[in-house]
Amino acid sequence: MSTSPFAEQIEQAMVTLREQQAKLAEATRELQAATATVTSKDRMVTAVVGSQGEVVSLTFHTTAYRTMAPAQLGAVLTDLLNEARADLGARVLEAMRSFDGVGEALRTSMTGGTELEDLLAPLQAMRPSHKRAEERRAGGRQEEFRG
Repeated sequence: MSTSPFAEQIEQAMVTLREQQAKLAEATRELQAATATVTSKDRMVTAVVGSQGEVVSLTFHTTAYRTMAPAQLGAVLTDLLNEARADLGARVLEAMRSFDGVGEALRTSMTGGTELEDLLAPLQAMRPSHKRAEERRAGGRQEEFRG
């Protein structure tokens, strides 16, 4: 018994979806365990922040902080913590970039250039947003301003 092209598409999409779910779960575990560590330029203090931006530790390597004005020490710590949070945020963004376009790829694999696309065309044409998009394309780039 032969399977239909549509059934094969569904199965392939499900395989892709399961793979992406596993990758997302792994990325989530890694990011939840992630920390960012930053040391001040003068090597006086090191800050470690966790995945939620929480302060995990502050380690003073010298006693220079004892002679600093409170406002100066506060500024050093604030800058250090903000830098560590920014580093961690950049890592989160980088990790999530690998998932860009996954939804569109799944959607295309399910509907692009197949008998399913032909089957769904009348339903898609009934969608109000689809009709407006068609009208915009047909009318060129000029749009009415209703200020």
